[in-house]
Amino acid sequence: MAGQQQTPPGREAPMRPRPDHGEHSYTGSGRLTDRVALITGGDSGIGKAVAIAFAREGADVLLSYFSEHDDARATADLVEQAGRRAVPVPGDLAEPAHCRELVDRALREFGELHVLVNNAAHQMTRHRLEDIPDEEWDRTVAVNLDAMFHLCKAAVPHLRPGASIINSTSINSDMPPSTLLPYDATKAAIANFSAGLARMYGDRGIRVNSVAPGPIWTPLIPATMPPEQVENFGRDVPLGRAGQPAELAPVYVLLASDESSYVSGARIAVTGGSPIL
Repeated sequence: MAGQQQTPPGREAPMRPRPDHGEHSYTGSGRLTDRVALITGGDSGIGKAVAIAFAREGADVLLSYFSEHDDARATADLVEQAGRRAVPVPGDLAEPAHCRELVDRALREFGELHVLVNNAAHQMTRHRLEDIPDEEWDRTVAVNLDAMFHLCKAAVPHLRPGASIINSTSINSDMPPSTLLPYDATKAAIANFSAGLARMYGDRGIRVNSVAPGPIWTPLIPATMPPEQVENFGRDVPLGRAGQPAELAPVYVLLASDESSYVSGARIAVTGGSPIL
C-alpha cells in the first residue's frame, strides 16, 4: 500500500490497491432469505462488503451513507445484481432526526426490519490532546456513538423475535493507539452498549452483538491517516497485513442469521491475530 491520502470521508476509486468487498468471491446460500437489513456506512468498506454478502444471502438492504454518491450507487448495483432491492439514503448520522428517518424509510420501503448494522464511523489522526478540536470530538461521538443509540431506539419497537443488531466496534476498544483518542473512546463505548443492550432485550428474542475489526483496508484509512502510516498499515499484526472488507462480511452474515440463534452479547474479533479481552 503506497503512501496515499484523501480528504474525508474518502472514496473507493482512488485507493491502491482497490479493496476487496467480495464482489467476485462471495457466494450466498440463502441464509438471509427475504430479510430486510439497514446498514450504515453501506457505501464502501466493511458496510459495502456486508451489503453484498447480505444480498447474496437473500436480503433486501437500505444503504445509509453520508455523501459518497458514486460509491453508494455502485454498492446498490451489486445488491440489485444479486436479485435483491437496494435503497441508498444519503444524510448525516450526526442528526438524530436523520437516524429516525432511516428506520422509518426502511419500514416504508420494505414493510419490516430484521437486521440493523451500525457500522458508520468517523476518525481523525491527532498526535496531542490539545490538537483535537472540540467540534471534532463532538462529531466523532455523534457519528460513532450517538447515531447508534438513536438508530437502536428507533428500530427496537419494530423488531420481532429473531431480529439481530450488529454494532461495529474495534480492536482499538482494548488496544487504543494514542493518535485516535476520540475514535478509541467511542469504540469502547459501543462494545459496552452492545453487551448491555443484549441483556436488556434478550427476553424479547432480539440478539445484539458487536464485531471488533483490526486494521481493515477501507477509504477511512487514506482519508484520516498520514501517508507514512497508510504505507505500513496493518503490518504490525501477527498475520502481517491489513484485512480486506470481504474478510469481515461472513461474520456479519453469521450474526444476522439463525445460525447464531444462541449468540448474543458477544464481541467477535476479526483482527489478524491480535487478541481482544
